[in-house]
Amino acid sequence: MSDQIRSVSPRIIAVANQKGGVGKTTTAINLAAALVANGLRVLIVDLDPQGNASTGLGIEGQARDLTTYDLLLEDVPLADVVKPTATEGLLIIPATVDLSSADIELFSTEKRSFLLHDALRQPAMDAFQLDYILIDCPPSLSLLTVNAMVAAHSVLVPLQSEFFALEGLSQLMMTIREVRQTANPGLRIEGVVLTMYDMRNKLSLQVEQDARDNLGELVFKTVIPRNVRVSEAPSFAVPVLDYDANSRGAQAYLELARELLHNNAVMAA
Repeated sequence: MSDQIRSVSPRIIAVANQKGGVGKTTTAINLAAALVANGLRVLIVDLDPQGNASTGLGIEGQARDLTTYDLLLEDVPLADVVKPTATEGLLIIPATVDLSSADIELFSTEKRSFLLHDALRQPAMDAFQLDYILIDCPPSLSLLTVNAMVAAHSVLVPLQSEFFALEGLSQLMMTIREVRQTANPGLRIEGVVLTMYDMRNKLSLQVEQDARDNLGELVFKTVIPRNVRVSEAPSFAVPVLDYDANSRGAQAYLELARELLHNNAVMAA
């Protein structure tokens, strides 16, 4: 990896929640596609050993010869690990199950929490002309997730509209606080987005109320509905915007992208 580290121009967002099944990868893929639909160039870093973001964007197993594992631990050039997707302007660094052993290998590595930070700040990154980088984190508070938080400007938290949704969120917030105190003082919470939301369901309404009461303006106004088109899109290896742009799910992710861009513009002003 190059010793030259630059001030990164793309905004880097870690999409994280230690609970599985909350719509984390779905949100990473579809928010990225919605940002692209707004004229931006986006890179997804698949940091989950399950590789679901890679599969959901059509990166076949045989095409994953070089992955995030190689970027972090094998000093492979960025140009060799970044892959195009079928969506113009949307790129990905894919993942395989090889990442499962990365946590153990990272422990013996100097600057183990900063490997992704440095990799995404190489001068070679300029060639991709990116506006955003979204990191799809594993469903755990592992060293890989810590790497993502050290590398990121902010953390976006998908929160499933189900019972016990807020359980464990305090642990995630504590990890963010620790990373802020020890390695990345500028890290902030981009926001909490409610996923799999069903407005006909009293439980969804109660979870939303609890989230807004406890977290206030950290919760995005946009909610992501439970939508069959969103569920079907990964089996066709495309974001829901490419699968059915008029679906409620696609429109919700477009609205989320607009809200995120507005919030970032306000902060930058």
